[in-house]
Amino acid sequence: MVSSCAQWLRHFAGLTTQIFGREKAGVAFGWIFAAHQLGAATAAFGAGLSRTEWNTYLPAFFVAGAACLVASAAVCFIGAQKRATAAEAA
Repeated sequence: MVSSCAQWLRHFAGLTTQIFGREKAGVAFGWIFAAHQLGAATAAFGAGLSRTEWNTYLPAFFVAGAACLVASAAVCFIGAQKRATAAEAA
């Protein structure tokens, strides 16, 4: 039985290959994971700094919430150019 994490990883690797092509998929996959690790390290450092300076994690939670709102707004624009071009062509 394959774990859900392994299934997600297999799907993600396939999607990366589909978008970037077989030749560039490995490099793109590496950069995606590196960016994820840098974000996680920044969040951990920020939470620790928040706890040290203000004795609470609340500012870190607010920053994380704001980042989620920005990311969710950015998702709305994914593929917007392709949709606009397709609508003009039709």
